[in-house]
Amino acid sequence: MAVRFSGAIRELRIHLCQTSKPSEGVREFIQKHYVNIKKENPTFPILIRECNGVKPCVYARYDKGVERSATLTNLAANDVLSAVKQLIK
Repeated sequence: MAVRFSGAIRELRIHLCQTSKPSEGVREFIQKHYVNIKKENPTFPILIRECNGVKPCVYARYDKGVERSATLTNLAANDVLSAVKQLIK
């Protein structure tokens, strides 16, 4: 599974709760896919932000400060991967 980030995207931020059920798929995504994604994009900033009670979400920042986001509530790890892929296109 190769996920390479394009030149237009500048940063990816993932927000999740360490213990809540709605963030379970995001935690699984990080365990299964983060290392491979980081190996493919070693200098790209991928920020993981954990906070108790926060709704799981992924944010992508592009050129000129433009941001897009996707809610990750109750998604499975593969669905989280799909949401990330949609944002990096």
